[in-house]
Amino acid sequence: MVAGSTTELESESRAEPIRDYGNAVADLWPLEREMIFLNHGSYGAAPKAVLAAQAAWRERLESQPCRFMREAPAAIRAAAAELARFVGVEACDLGFVENTTCGINAILRSLRFAPGDEILVTDHIYNAIRNTLNFVLEGTGAVMRVVEIGLPVPDAAFITERIAQALTDRTRLVLVDHVASASAVLFPVTAIAAQCRARGIPVLVDGAHGPGMLDLDITALGVDWYVGNAHKWLCAPKGAAFIWAARPRQEGLHPTVISHDLGKGFAAEFDRIGTRDATAWLAVPAALAFHQEMGGAALRARNHAVAVAFGEALADRLGTETGAPAALFGSMATIRLPGKLAPTHETADRIKALLWDGHRIEVHAMPFAGALWCRVAIQAYNGAEQCAPLGDALQEALASLA
Repeated sequence: MVAGSTTELESESRAEPIRDYGNAVADLWPLEREMIFLNHGSYGAAPKAVLAAQAAWRERLESQPCRFMREAPAAIRAAAAELARFVGVEACDLGFVENTTCGINAILRSLRFAPGDEILVTDHIYNAIRNTLNFVLEGTGAVMRVVEIGLPVPDAAFITERIAQALTDRTRLVLVDHVASASAVLFPVTAIAAQCRARGIPVLVDGAHGPGMLDLDITALGVDWYVGNAHKWLCAPKGAAFIWAARPRQEGLHPTVISHDLGKGFAAEFDRIGTRDATAWLAVPAALAFHQEMGGAALRARNHAVAVAFGEALADRLGTETGAPAALFGSMATIRLPGKLAPTHETADRIKALLWDGHRIEVHAMPFAGALWCRVAIQAYNGAEQCAPLGDALQEALASLA
């Protein structure tokens, strides 16, 4: 296991798992049993116990909607307080949103940019966030500047140095992933934030994959905004995510939809936006309890270890390489695919279809940095024994497309 100072995984994560995983716990999820599901990272998967908690909240909602809407604000705040403790922030500085894209939209659309301003991102940026930036910057005269990191990534220092070298007097914002979706690479956010803070540049973190994958202490990162999903690695229902802002950054920050509680405070504005089904948020405490029952830090360490071993074994079998060293992976790993197939989304989609149609294997494939890559995402229900079937299926699919 790698040192916590490098991966932002705390030392407690090196503890031994407290229970068996893989097939021993697969029945705790409603996933189809005849498939190999190696793509938890795309949308997450909520376990039965968490879905039952959400169903109980929804039954309460529908049994007396008016009473529920009166009681909901306090219940939402209680759920937010539990999540805030888990991610290391104060509850009053955290609000619920439906997903990370929604939260980042709120932040970017609340900021003001002028001609000549630069917003610094990397080539690992999530496409929805790239689109949001393009929309927000249109007509402002400000530009998005992309730092090329590429793949494979040699080490954390390489990322920090590339970003630091790109900072200029025109940089008004740095938007960086905590764990990049496409590449699975863990960015050294604390080091990046220190470089930016020294120059007075605010940092927004796309933490879609952070909660439940990493031992997360947002306050210690030294960033200005952090937006993360609870529906991915915390296994909350779909529609559960959060936005956090340092207090000096909360003024002028509003949801993308303005509603009843405008001007009543940061958290209140995000908590109450018209009529909505907030049961995914209210089920977050059940997801947190499930995460702890599954081992908490031990589960996160186990998923990391399996992802790294899985990625390295698959790269060895294919004769290629992983997208980063073990220290830069969390619960996901990327593996370069061999051959001379065109590195396009169309090719990647054909590979995914062949894996699913022929083998009932769900795994992500994508073009990145001039090559095709496979991304494995490991949750408690996955095991190392799934590596060989994936290797067989990949070699068959690649051969059929050559």
